[in-house]
Amino acid sequence: MGEQLTRRLKQSNFSSVHQEAILNIIVTAEYLSSLLRMKCQEFGLTLTQFNILRILKGVYPEGHARLTIIKRMLNHAPDVTRLINRLEANGYARRGKSTDDKRLSITYITTDGIELLTRMQKYIDDVEKEVKRRLSSSDAQVISRICERIYEDW
Repeated sequence: MGEQLTRRLKQSNFSSVHQEAILNIIVTAEYLSSLLRMKCQEFGLTLTQFNILRILKGVYPEGHARLTIIKRMLNHAPDVTRLINRLEANGYARRGKSTDDKRLSITYITTDGIELLTRMQKYIDDVEKEVKRRLSSSDAQVISRICERIYEDW
């Protein structure tokens, strides 16, 4: 069935169609991640830092506690505190105390962080354009539906 997967992995037999599907999903995720990683590197960010900034921009001017950021991340990172420290050192994020619980640290995106995401958007959109070139809207909807069915209980 999968000529591309066979060529990529140099393997023609899979134990099942389900194994083949799993491998295709993994290869596709790595391909898209690598495209996005390259775009982020051009701006001095990791893909995970970009994800954190996107999460924070989504609630601007409010912020999020570290645990909320972790729950909303696309990929679970082992040391979100260190990633936030770097964003803060570069001026893209800042920390403050929660008004409800002074022990709780809240991270906010700064105007520099918003400006960085704005400058990056064209390059991030290029990845989406690449996918649009290869998939119809209905294909994309089917892929999303299938992927959500796979991870729905996670």
